Amino acid sequence: MKAYAKRDKKAGSASGRAQNGRLLKPLLITVTVVLTLLTAVFSVLYAVTGADGTETCAISFGTTAYHFCMRFAVAGIVSAAMQNRADYRAERYRLRAWEKKLYNRLRVKRWKNLLPTYRPEFFDPRLHSWEEIARATCQAETVHAIIVALSFLPIVCIVWFGEPVVFIVTSVLSAALDLLFVIAQRYNRARIVKLIRRT
Repeated sequence: MKAYAKRDKKAGSASGRAQNGRLLKPLLITVTVVLTLLTAVFSVLYAVTGADGTETCAISFGTTAYHFCMRFAVAGIVSAAMQNRADYRAERYRLRAWEKKLYNRLRVKRWKNLLPTYRPEFFDPRLHSWEEIARATCQAETVHAIIVALSFLPIVCIVWFGEPVVFIVTSVLSAALDLLFVIAQRYNRARIVKLIRRT
């Protein structure tokens, strides 16, 4: 009975996440398109006029556009490769003892549900079993972990364009954001695995 109660509770929150997910997708796509267009516009302006500030704007918008485009690319490639079939019992997906202590100190339980979900249907207990949801957390963790690593790639561009503040700040902020998602997925999966073992 407890398992069903938890499923019902999760289903209620999943409905809200589904609504947020429907709003998030077009928003992210729109932002990515706008950033890409702004990068092109300021790049052309700099090439044609060389006006002050146009290069900085081109670099700023271009770097931010990279982070958005890279997210879509990584998510698409990993989703196609894994297809939510990861083995959630694999060693790399298990929560370490030090992680449990760290996540308690970070109070992950309090803020994890505030993070947006791009594909909430993957985590909806009305549509999937807990094992399927656990596999989905593995895939989501992999996506965000790769994004964390690739977030630092633009720093190499300092060699050609300068502007170290722009590249370093955007890279650190991007990596920090996705690290939150990695933590949330690992935290949630540990709880889901416990639920699977009890049912």
